[in-house]
Amino acid sequence: MHLGLCVCDAAPHLDVRTRLLLVMHHRETQKNTATGHLALMSLANSELRLHGDRNTPLDLSDVDGTTRRVLLLFPSDDAMPLTREFALCDPRPMTLVVPDGNWRQASKIGRRVPGLEHAARVKLPPGPLSRYRLRSESRAEGLATCEAIARAFGILETPRVQAQLESLFDLMVERTLMTRGVQQASRAD
Repeated sequence: MHLGLCVCDAAPHLDVRTRLLLVMHHRETQKNTATGHLALMSLANSELRLHGDRNTPLDLSDVDGTTRRVLLLFPSDDAMPLTREFALCDPRPMTLVVPDGNWRQASKIGRRVPGLEHAARVKLPPGPLSRYRLRSESRAEGLATCEAIARAFGILETPRVQAQLESLFDLMVERTLMTRGVQQASRAD
């Protein structure tokens, strides 16, 4: 993105109890439309791990499932709806593992990455359609990674955290479209 349109200065600094572990497919790092990094910039308690490189297999066995509750966010058939009640039924702090890649890449992470065997599978409850306009989505329920993280943190943390992440996401989408000549960008607040 052009330096004058960069959203880095608009990223909020959010101290949250929930830890974000973003598991990004290595090919996603090359895409300027990737949105997972927006959450990493904003959430103090976050970490990136790369997946899909055959020479360096990912192992999440260091993700502690005893002192922290580990949740894998992906709408698989065996996933429980992520609700406030679900979050409150266990007092341990949470680690939210979020796959970042295309649908096919993301769907394999729970089965293929060692260390996620003990993770509870969760999915977002039905909600508004995606506001992501930079890539086409073949599934109506499909969301950009940052949108999914924002909605999950709205449940696990506060609606304020969700709103701040969504605001940054919207700004990034708007400014990226501006670089493509699609619309005018607004000023950062």
